[in-house]
Amino acid sequence: MIRYVHTNIIAKDCEKLIEFYKEVFGCRSIGEKRDLHGAWLDKMTGILNAHIVGEHLVMPGYDTNHPTIEIFSYDQMEGDFTHRINTYGIGHLAFEVDNVAETLEKVLAKGGGIVGELVHAEYGDGRKATFVYATDIEGNILELQSWDQ
Repeated sequence: MIRYVHTNIIAKDCEKLIEFYKEVFGCRSIGEKRDLHGAWLDKMTGILNAHIVGEHLVMPGYDTNHPTIEIFSYDQMEGDFTHRINTYGIGHLAFEVDNVAETLEKVLAKGGGIVGELVHAEYGDGRKATFVYATDIEGNILELQSWDQ
């Protein structure tokens, strides 16, 4: 069996980022809070005395059986926290929403940002969509999309 389970985001402040995803996208707590440490975690991460805290939130549109977004913070953090749309690795999290402009307003009101411009696109097969790249409060890139019926 193979099934997709979760996406992990390492946050500077997991509590604030968890609230952002709950308030803007309606992600829900499913009682999977984590406070992880021990020899097994040190071995898995390769970090001596690793300590992770955070929570799993079920993604909007799904029941509590997954998929989730796992938002964690380590006691020991590294990196410059810079995210760009064209760098290696996971590029963005995409959310289909009823209204891209309204959702973008919520993102901005809760402290997120915008990467480019809101655009309307028409595909060769006649499908139409609205897109924008935004960021959460820690700079992780989000795609907001809405498809015309």
